[in-house]
Amino acid sequence: MNKNSFPFFLLIMIFVISCNSKENKNDYQEIVYLAVNQKDTAFLTIKINEKRFYGRYEILYHQLGKDSGDVRGDIKGDTLRGDFHFISNGGSWKRVPLALLKKDKNLLLGNGVVGTYMNLPCFIQGTLNYNEPKFVFEEVKY
Repeated sequence: MNKNSFPFFLLIMIFVISCNSKENKNDYQEIVYLAVNQKDTAFLTIKINEKRFYGRYEILYHQLGKDSGDVRGDIKGDTLRGDFHFISNGGSWKRVPLALLKKDKNLLLGNGVVGTYMNLPCFIQGTLNYNEPKFVFEEVKY
């Protein structure tokens, strides 16, 4: 490498490193939630910051099996919206939209009509609501 190309190479490397820098994982706070609906139980463990969340979600259906997988998404105001990618009852992989509303220290699971947009599942506009949620997640202190 000659003397003239070294500053150019250095500039390119700084640009590449700065563009590929990831969010600092230390900025995320881990929270564990538990929800019970009749005999079904759900566990939600998420790492959350001001803009995003990710983690694990497991729904145990009384004597019928479980859905277990990953959640991820974005946060806007008091709403967490993303998706749940899971194996259903030990069968095949599925992906469904996920919406959670922060209310006090709880999270209410949203429901609505599911459609697809650009081959990704989402709630059809105007159908998402938090009335009669299947699960109300309460924070677990340990």
